Amino acid sequence: MNIRNFIVLFFIVIQSITAQKITCSAKDKTLFTAKITALKKTYTPQSDFGKTIVSVGKTFLGTPYVAKTLEIGNKESIVVNLQGLDCTTYVENVLVFSLMLRDHKYDFETYIAYLERLRYKDGKLDGYTSRLHYFSEWIINNEQKGIIKNSTGAIGGIEIEKKINFMSTHRDLYPFLKDDKNYKKIQLSENTISQFPLCYLPKGEIKENEANILSGDIIALTTSIKGLDITHTGIATREKDGRIHLLHASSKGEVMISKAPLVDYLKKIKNNTGIIISRAY
Repeated sequence: MNIRNFIVLFFIVIQSITAQKITCSAKDKTLFTAKITALKKTYTPQSDFGKTIVSVGKTFLGTPYVAKTLEIGNKESIVVNLQGLDCTTYVENVLVFSLMLRDHKYDFETYIAYLERLRYKDGKLDGYTSRLHYFSEWIINNEQKGIIKNSTGAIGGIEIEKKINFMSTHRDLYPFLKDDKNYKKIQLSENTISQFPLCYLPKGEIKENEANILSGDIIALTTSIKGLDITHTGIATREKDGRIHLLHASSKGEVMISKAPLVDYLKKIKNNTGIIISRAY
């Protein structure tokens, strides 16, 4: 085989491997192009990155809520779905587009690379269990990558120890856990997560600390549900009333801003214990 044919074959193999890692419809690719093109036209660099995050987040308003958007096929892949978002994929996409604008990157390959870096342990897809399934682990791992900082302790949060094992104790809810190897690896991940104290701002102390929550902060809702760390996530936005509201993919049907301030919104959520606040930088 001559060197030219070898190079051609090499790139065909690389393209095939890349294609296997990504699940993306033609419509989602079109939506990506339209989104990044529109954002690029209106983007103004900000010293406060949180303003960029909120601005990008609001361009998704009205996008349908779709649960379990990443549970596709029989093999883990980087799923691109801009037609419907759950609370986590909403936060991920907002952060990815915001980072791309800040870094002056506008191509689909960069989008995939940034999404993979956020979504997977140490930024690399390596099967189902490499995904950051628990949002507390998502926070820990992305803080280690230098993408975000958990600001909860500085804002008045307290630490508690909690055993995290919801996935392994509800194995029937997760099709990929039928595989014993996946199941055992998830148990190992849960044991690791459980070793980290869970620092959260209790529900009753949020109002007095609300001034320290900034627009663009990532808000994760902690829970009293046994074995579970976080039930929902979104983005803080200070609205015209001067209060912090939640910009999020709501299970009520779409991406929206909570009508009530965050403090009052949380009062209606059963089992909520408080929040974790993370800041991108």
